[in-house]
Amino acid sequence: MYRYDKYDHQIVRERIAQYRDQVQRRLADELTEDEFRPLRLQNGLYYQRHAYMLRVAIPYGLLSSQQMRMLGHIAREHDRGYGHFTTRQNIQYNWIELEETPEILEKLASVEMHAIQTSGNCIRNVTSDQFCGVAADELVDVRPFAEIMRQWSTFHPEFAFLPRKFKIAFNGSSEDRAATLVHDVAFNAVQNEHGELGFQVLAGGGMGRTPILGSVIREYLPWQHLLTYTEAIMRVYNQYGRRDNMYKARIKILVKAIGADEFARQVEAEWTDIKDGPSTLTQQEFDRVAAYFAPPAYQSLKDEDALLARQKTESKAFGSWIKRNVRAHRMTGYAIVTLSLKKTGVPPGDATAEQIEFVAEMADRYSFGELRVTHEQNLVLGDVRQADLYELWQELKAQGLATPNIGLLTDLICCPGGDFCALANAKSIPIAAAIAERFDNLDFQHDIGEIELNISGCINACGHHHVGNIGILGVDKDGSEWYQVSIGGAQGHDSAIGKILGPSFSASQMPAVVERILDVYVEQRIEDERFIDTVRRIGVTPFKNNVYGSPIAEDAGAGEKTYA
Repeated sequence: MYRYDKYDHQIVRERIAQYRDQVQRRLADELTEDEFRPLRLQNGLYYQRHAYMLRVAIPYGLLSSQQMRMLGHIAREHDRGYGHFTTRQNIQYNWIELEETPEILEKLASVEMHAIQTSGNCIRNVTSDQFCGVAADELVDVRPFAEIMRQWSTFHPEFAFLPRKFKIAFNGSSEDRAATLVHDVAFNAVQNEHGELGFQVLAGGGMGRTPILGSVIREYLPWQHLLTYTEAIMRVYNQYGRRDNMYKARIKILVKAIGADEFARQVEAEWTDIKDGPSTLTQQEFDRVAAYFAPPAYQSLKDEDALLARQKTESKAFGSWIKRNVRAHRMTGYAIVTLSLKKTGVPPGDATAEQIEFVAEMADRYSFGELRVTHEQNLVLGDVRQADLYELWQELKAQGLATPNIGLLTDLICCPGGDFCALANAKSIPIAAAIAERFDNLDFQHDIGEIELNISGCINACGHHHVGNIGILGVDKDGSEWYQVSIGGAQGHDSAIGKILGPSFSASQMPAVVERILDVYVEQRIEDERFIDTVRRIGVTPFKNNVYGSPIAEDAGAGEKTYA
């Protein structure tokens, strides 16, 4: 994996020294909170409902075991014993003391990590497919390109104060696991008619108050022009993106306002002047960065078909875990393992300090000391020998990390919501907990198959509710917390924005609402048809009729039996 060069070390060291002075001046009341706010945000520090929250960057979701151990140490020594993995492949700490933050940043720097550009109107953490470099369906490992983009965008003076935050994603596989269509800009690896590598470029995607799917603005871009074309996009956005209204400042609003074709025309015109400039990538520069992502020392192995078949026969639980949590690897005899952070009773994406340190140990023992974070808020060991799967499963199970629910109903995505976030209209975590408890039957979940359920506590959509097969949005109604439900959303190459069913519901009604939606699916599905395919075939109306056809009771003693 990538290691800091001398420039990385220098800029991080200087940033920490600068920030330490800023914190000291704030604590001495030499800076007001209004003066300090933009300074702390540049270092990933937010103030939420109860305490400061620190967001730490995990570029393209890749971590070494050493870095993971440091994250566990910070959770134990500076937080309340846990961390929260986010939908941008980062980690957040929700209970941080301001005076300790310079020390935390120094500890992160000691393992080549930082919190730079995890906040603010700048280019945020660059994300990617969590299976980069190991996926069986991969055209190219895009991690070197993502790292090049990270280096180029960090402290880029021209794009430090954009109209609004800016998110970039890379995908190098036939399946889109990076949610490229809902990013400000995204790059899908493709080949032209001559077999030459390049990128399909998408722009103008995003969720939030106005969810929009990205548009293709270039079908094929030679990889050498990755940075020059991005620079052209950023210049057009920086010049014409709205700055008078933060709710209309994202690039998606600009692309929608002038149209994707006109936006592409303007980008191409800008690009013409810079395409052969100093940001043009050379093979030498690519090779320099790609060397950090060289494959580990794989053994020459055979697939353990007979062994796995016997182990699955002897243990139904192990077989269920293999089916849901293990994927094909590009190397014979190896497997990709996803560790579920969605055990019932635990907030989605949360991991204790002990679990974080345990996963670091598992990475050392089973996966060449490397692990990944998914934008579905789970963890991945990317290089596990098939012969080690049963032993690994037993160890993960003992730590509550082997729930066989990846892609199923309780593998839900959830933002911190009103329990922590000052922007939230409603709590998310209790809704996730109530739904998970209501459907905590793995046989039932495996029977109904793949369903993506996403929960956001406000319209900012950090829980990606717009693209959930079932999406739940917390809304404020006269000072009370209510929940709006949509269905039919999807991510990947067939991304879609969900359609709102109707009036919102109280918190205690939500498990019953989900149950009524599933009742229609179970009744209407054809053989092994997925939930999203049933919704697309029969439409939203049958689900809406069943949900609103009769009053939905509040859960035990929670109040009036109505919907609103």
